[in-house]
Amino acid sequence: MEERRERFAKDVSALRLRTGRSRRDGALRGLGALLMAAGIVAALSVYAGSLAQEDLRNIASYQILATAMLALTVAGAALYLAAAVTAVLRRPQGDREQPDRPAGASADRRP
Repeated sequence: MEERRERFAKDVSALRLRTGRSRRDGALRGLGALLMAAGIVAALSVYAGSLAQEDLRNIASYQILATAMLALTVAGAALYLAAAVTAVLRRPQGDREQPDRPAGASADRRP
């Protein structure tokens, strides 16, 4: 198993892939978080404004606007998630914990 891991690491290093942090990852995560927060706040404020309306056409307009703000929230969440996954995948292999060993397991521990 160790031999395969070393061979894989050597093959990956031969590809000369760019690893590390991209400047865009942090900016995209921040933008995603901002869109999520703004969408939720705007949707709630539009909803609160619709409570004072009596005309069904005005209420329907507010519902459409609130739905658009919730769509903005979902888009922000997708952007945040994509940037977070990209950041995890960019980490070099050495920074990751050993995947074949469960968390907290130790080789010298005996039952």
